[in-house]
Amino acid sequence: MSDSLLLQTRQGSVVVLELNRPDKLNALNRALIGELGFTLRTLDADASVRCIVLTGSGTKAFAAGADISEFADFQAPQGEDLSREGHEQLFGFIPQMQTPVIAAINGYALGGGLELAMSCHFRFASQNAKLGLPEVTLGLIPGYGGTQRLARLVGKGLAIELIGTARMLSAEEAQQAGLVNRVLPLEELLPAALETAQKMAGHSFPAIARALALIELGERDLEGGLEAEIQSFGSLFQSPDFKEGTTAFLEKRKPQFN
Repeated sequence: MSDSLLLQTRQGSVVVLELNRPDKLNALNRALIGELGFTLRTLDADASVRCIVLTGSGTKAFAAGADISEFADFQAPQGEDLSREGHEQLFGFIPQMQTPVIAAINGYALGGGLELAMSCHFRFASQNAKLGLPEVTLGLIPGYGGTQRLARLVGKGLAIELIGTARMLSAEEAQQAGLVNRVLPLEELLPAALETAQKMAGHSFPAIARALALIELGERDLEGGLEAEIQSFGSLFQSPDFKEGTTAFLEKRKPQFN
């Protein structure tokens, strides 16, 4: 096994990133958060990368929380710095990416691990996955976006219950709640995520990137999002992908996007 905290493989225009701390159930420490944030920025700037799949090494965990040993003796200013640093480096960056990021949750996604998965654009989960935010058992709250993103995904009432009780959801419960899109046998998880990534990679990247930005904007500002959609819809009529897509449709062939 590589000593790297993050493993990277590539299949055409799709990149798979694997959190690589299996002996710690891929718990997120500052080094891994920093490396993942830097890598995602690099990939997002690479025009040849059209989709990213994020998963954990091994079969037990996507990421079983943050590395508590790093902050057990922190005081308030250090705790605030830890949260702000995580938002700026990683958790707040992923939703702003033009490249779609799919979380393939292979086992436990707890605390910071679930917050990482929620910051991705959507999520697939293995049948053995367990998802939850147990921070109140440490006398804390989720600090990497969990109080905000969970409520948006599953609704206010369920978010309050899950955070307040620290209850873990099964993969099936998570799907019913809208927290994950699909639930698959563990051995089918990564192939399904890759198939979906390849399908997205074959479509117009500028159109997908624009749609991601508009969806993110609309969560904060519906009216602004609707106006931006109108303008973006119009501007894409001038794009090479629009010309290729419509020509391919009329010629009854598959489009070849750059």
